[in-house]
Amino acid sequence: MLPSFITRLGPRLDRVGASLSPLGLRVLLAWEFYEAGIEKLHGQNWFADIAQRFPFPFSRLSPDLNWTMATWLELGCSLALLLGLGTRAVAYVLWVLTVVAIAAVHWPEHWNGLAELWRGYAISDEGFGNFKLPLIYLVMLLPLMLGGGGSLSLDRLFRRAAPDLARGDLLGWGVVAVALCLPLSALLPLPATIGALIGLASIALHLTKSRRPAPALSAA
Repeated sequence: MLPSFITRLGPRLDRVGASLSPLGLRVLLAWEFYEAGIEKLHGQNWFADIAQRFPFPFSRLSPDLNWTMATWLELGCSLALLLGLGTRAVAYVLWVLTVVAIAAVHWPEHWNGLAELWRGYAISDEGFGNFKLPLIYLVMLLPLMLGGGGSLSLDRLFRRAAPDLARGDLLGWGVVAVALCLPLSALLPLPATIGALIGLASIALHLTKSRRPAPALSAA
């Protein structure tokens, strides 16, 4: 009887999880980025001290412009994330913003080998970086980027019915690979470039397949 109950309970938990899990991520991340934005709004601009560490193209912008962009992106995106409005796009903007923050602030200037790099997985900087917290944010943003805001969101309210895409779709995987790997190239250039190239190859393969003419039916 217990196994049967557990089997019936699974789909119900799936439906609840589809609502509460994205909502929990959205609320927590919205608060964290809102706090960061408020701190910048009422604080002094210190981006000039680390301007040389910003990855391209942000290294081409002035510290004042970067500070203003970071402030209002954090404030605006945190509100949109809380409401579940444009969740995928907003989560991606914050994902890129977090990667830039890691590269400019939390990433070690010099490291030799993964063992030394891993010492930067910490909250306090002891000379090896301190990218633990922003890395956690990246992992938390990932399901929102890929799965959306869930059923308790404005996205679900406004969304029209659309046909489901097949799992394992080459185009979908390719777009995701390129979108994630391009900003990551600021931290790990070689692996990120390889990932982006694989994504582009997946997109090209999908386009090639979609342009092939359907086989002609033989006459009866």
